Order: sequence, then structure tokens, then C-alpha cells
Amino acid sequence: MNTALVERYITSTIRSLPQHIQDDVRAELTTSITDAIDARTEQGEDPETAERAVLTELGDPAVLAAEYVDRPLHLIGPRYFLTWWRLLKLLLTIVPAVAFAGVALAQLIAQEPIGAVIGESIAAGISAVVHVFFWVTLVFAILERSGADAGARWDVDQLPEPQSTGVGRVDAIASVIFGILAVAVILWDQLRGFVRIDGESLPILHPQLWPWWLLGLITLIVAEVALAIVASARKRWTTGSAVINTGLAVVFLSWALMLLGRGRLLNPDFLDAVFLDTGVGPDTMRILGIVLAFGIVGVSLWDIIDGWLKVRRGARR
Repeated sequence: MNTALVERYITSTIRSLPQHIQDDVRAELTTSITDAIDARTEQGEDPETAERAVLTELGDPAVLAAEYVDRPLHLIGPRYFLTWWRLLKLLLTIVPAVAFAGVALAQLIAQEPIGAVIGESIAAGISAVVHVFFWVTLVFAILERSGADAGARWDVDQLPEPQSTGVGRVDAIASVIFGILAVAVILWDQLRGFVRIDGESLPILHPQLWPWWLLGLITLIVAEVALAIVASARKRWTTGSAVINTGLAVVFLSWALMLLGRGRLLNPDFLDAVFLDTGVGPDTMRILGIVLAFGIVGVSLWDIIDGWLKVRRGARR
């Protein structure tokens, strides 16, 4: 038997163990390895072959040493994995988007070139992804190795409630009511006006949008209502419904941002009377315009995401 090979294996195993257990582990391993080699040689194996086979079966000395001291050899183990994964997914859906939007808003307010706005925003979003992944993983890796109790215990109260697919009579009724109110507000704004100054009615939306631009907007609203009614009748959202919904949201987003960028979305007389004449400066007006644009983008994106989430819930059902 090549005792040097056995000694090398035992030394490699115990060198990372605490000092006070090294001698005991050495003795235990020496006995178990010797017994295993003897058992193989008694069955007719060559001593050198038997020795190599026994050491190979024991495996990597580092893995064996970790088993002696119950040291984890994984970054996140089963005890914390699901909690880590759920928290990571939640933060990755929120933090990068907030970072991207926040940096973009700040860059636009600072009147940076559009290239710088896009570049800085993307960089901030990517950086947020990296930081979220790194810090969340680091915290759970520390918890794993310290043996701390994070309170991540499952019980039956955590079972999810039955989820609706997001399609029902209530959704259709709400869409119809919202559509009627939206059309009524648009018509009232153009025909009667919501603001009266010095006896004169001032519409909020630009007067030149009437009739064709606003009729186009009303058509989009009617299409959204019709889509909700059809989805309710089918009891589910389909991929086709989500695609149509996405298309309608993109058209609305393009419509609103194009007119806002050209200064033709809001009535300039209304803006002068309500803001400029009351001491609100042009810089503040520009910031309010940027915030309005972000609000339009946010609403449109949420409408798109909500449609695809309803398709996903319907598929799970």
C-alpha cells in the first residue's frame, strides 16, 4: 500500500478543519481507509489499485472536510433559496425600473442631450440590476453560513388565494364606465370648457385638436372598451387580445407624446392663465411637462403589462 498517497489524502482533508478535531479525524480516516483497502485486497485486488479505488470513492478531500464540520458548499442552500429567489424577483421588477426612470427624469430636467439621457438611464438600470443581485445574494449567503434564523418558515396561511384571471363582468362594466366618462370629459372640455377666466371658457386640451385628433382619441377609447367586452365574453384574455391592447397603448403613447413634444397637447391660453400668470416660471413649466410625459409613459406601460399578466393568469388557470 502506498502510505504516502493515503497520507497526502488525509493531510489534504484535515488541514482546513479546526485544530482540536484534526487528530480525531486523522485517526478515523486512517482506520476507515485501511479497513476499506484490506477488504478489497482480501477479494483479490492489487493493493495499489485497491488504494486508489478507496480514495477515489471518498471523493474530493475538501468536500469530505466540509461534511465533517457541516460547512455548506453552496452559495444559497435550500433553507433560504425560495425566500432569496422571491425577494430577488420582486426587487428586480421594481428597483431597476425606478432607477432608470429616476435618472432619465433627472437628466431631462437638467436639459442633457437625448443621447446622454438614454445612455445614463440604461447604465443606471443595469447598475441597479447588478447591485440588487449582489447585495441580496450576499445577505442570504451570510445568513446561510452564520446559521441565523431569518424566520423563513412556511405554513398553510401562506397558501395563495384563488386568483381571478382578470376577466369578468366587473372589468367590462368598469371599462365601459371609464370609457363613457373619458369621452364625456373630452367633449365637455372642447364644447363647454372646464375653466372660466374673465367669463371666457378655456379648454384644457388644445382647441386645434378638435375634431379629428380628438375623434381619433375617442376611437382609441372605444376600441379599449370593446376589447374589454370581448375578453369578458370569452372569459379570458388571449395572446391576440394582449397584442391588440399593446398596439392601442403604443398608438395612444405616440399620439400623446408627439402632441406634447410639439406643444399642441394642452391649450397654451389655459397654461398662461393658470400657471404663467400666477408666477410659475418657464423652467417650472418645463419640469411639469417632463413629469406629465413620464406619467403618460407610465400609464401606457402599465396598461401593456396588465394585459400580458391577464394572459398569463388565464393560461395558468
